[in-house]
Amino acid sequence: MSAKEIVKKFYKSDALIDGEVLKEFLHPEIIVEWNSSRGFVELDYKAVLELSGELSKAYVRSKVRISHIVCENDMVSLRYSHYVKTIENPREEMLLAHFMVIWQIKDNKLFRGYQMSQLS
Repeated sequence: MSAKEIVKKFYKSDALIDGEVLKEFLHPEIIVEWNSSRGFVELDYKAVLELSGELSKAYVRSKVRISHIVCENDMVSLRYSHYVKTIENPREEMLLAHFMVIWQIKDNKLFRGYQMSQLS
């Protein structure tokens, strides 16, 4: 599977709110450097799984809409919008945030992520 296919499969899955699915995509040495509208955070394997657990407590559905994706060798860049449905209102889809991320793929897993986001 190509790096681009791995990333697309990741964002089409429920990995962002399902830790068991997420584990299939994460390299054990993953590091995500994330610049958000709230500041900078660096996440390792455990922290990424914890974030997924927190998201699963608040949202019953997660959907990513990719608008741009570019791949070169083991690096994949994409721009996407993340939509969710809350536990309180599972019928209404709401925009959570816009993202720009660059993923490095190693051993067919997400290895290094450089991400920027802005809340909707």
